[in-house]
Amino acid sequence: MKFLCDVHIPYSLSKHLEELGHESIHVNFILAKWHTKDSKIAEYADHHDYVLISKDMDFKNSHLIKNSPRKLIRIERGNIPNKKLLELFTD
Repeated sequence: MKFLCDVHIPYSLSKHLEELGHESIHVNFILAKWHTKDSKIAEYADHHDYVLISKDMDFKNSHLIKNSPRKLIRIERGNIPNKKLLELFTD
């Protein structure tokens, strides 16, 4: 699978997903980095067929209303330790 990690997702998750054999990139390495508007991030994810991973409720709303991003994993766990977040994706 291909994943795009939003700005509030730790770099370590993107790296972890790569270690598990997936393609993964963090938004801070593309476009205008952390200054990129949500609509541009969603457009990029859709264009490159990425699953967007985010904590941002705006992406959930956009997904439900506009179907963009087309593929979304929204983290609703709050501020859990990075180790626990990595474990969720490993399991």
